[in-house]
Amino acid sequence: MLPRRTTTLRVLLGSLALAVPVLAVAAPAPTLAADQPAYDEYVALGDSWSADVVLLDKDGLPDATYAPIDCAQSHRNYPKLVARQLDVTTFRDATCGSATTDDFTQPQKLPLGGVNPPQFDRLTPTTDLVTVGIGGNDAGIASAAMSCISLSPIGLPAPTLPLPGVLPLVDLSQPPLGACKERFTAGGVDQLAAAIEASEDKVVGALEEIHRRSPEARVLLVNYLDAIPQRGCWPVVPITNPDMAYLHDTFAKLNAMLVRAARRGGAELVDTHPLSTGHHVCTGPLTRYVEGLGVISLNGLAVAVPAHPNSAGARAQAQSVLQVLGR
Repeated sequence: MLPRRTTTLRVLLGSLALAVPVLAVAAPAPTLAADQPAYDEYVALGDSWSADVVLLDKDGLPDATYAPIDCAQSHRNYPKLVARQLDVTTFRDATCGSATTDDFTQPQKLPLGGVNPPQFDRLTPTTDLVTVGIGGNDAGIASAAMSCISLSPIGLPAPTLPLPGVLPLVDLSQPPLGACKERFTAGGVDQLAAAIEASEDKVVGALEEIHRRSPEARVLLVNYLDAIPQRGCWPVVPITNPDMAYLHDTFAKLNAMLVRAARRGGAELVDTHPLSTGHHVCTGPLTRYVEGLGVISLNGLAVAVPAHPNSAGARAQAQSVLQVLGR
């Protein structure tokens, strides 16, 4: 006769052996990356908020692998981060600073003499994933925001001066005295709101053309990060409180337009706000995802382009895209 301890052990082992197959059948199968759609050919289209433009960072000068160096593509912009995560076979990044929807169908001449071919030239009938970030430059939002800079915490309306614009994003014809809300809404008409509304059909047309050129592609329209607070932080960002509130509302109108455009153009909207809220230009240098006027970005060390996402912002954009893709 076996000792009681041995008999008990055998009973327990036998019970466990019977239970394991039952558990294996009853437990739900884990969700694997292999269960998600695989993408072979990814094309990224868009403006500077998709190129995540940078002048210099730890990777060196801007990436010229996919577009001219004066497109200022970051080596770590969100399209490249998405492409690496998806491990796509073919990747083409057409994004470029200052791009509008016009530059999707015609060459874009660049500040240093380079030319970015029409962004749509990167699309093919076999493209199966496209991300698009566009619309802000069609509405003139970037240059408008820079014209809100004020040397005073109180905006002082001033006449327009006959001076040429010689620096990117800097309008020398307008003295840096703020009061841009009054200027853009003079006469009871909000010029920026009207420009945003007028750009909607251009974005919709671009999305429809993407579907025509790449009928099998999943098309994602990426909106603009939560960059502008409702209240300013002069002089850290030298824009008055009323003007900052106006820009906040303008960016909200821009993103609302993209919601409509995505629906009309048959694209999926990627909302970057859930992951970027609380990281606007008035937060600390290690917190903000979009740089103000400072030349140096500390949230990813770089010589940054003012009023554009830094590398932390690019990661938030990439994560937002991947969430929509179920990754």
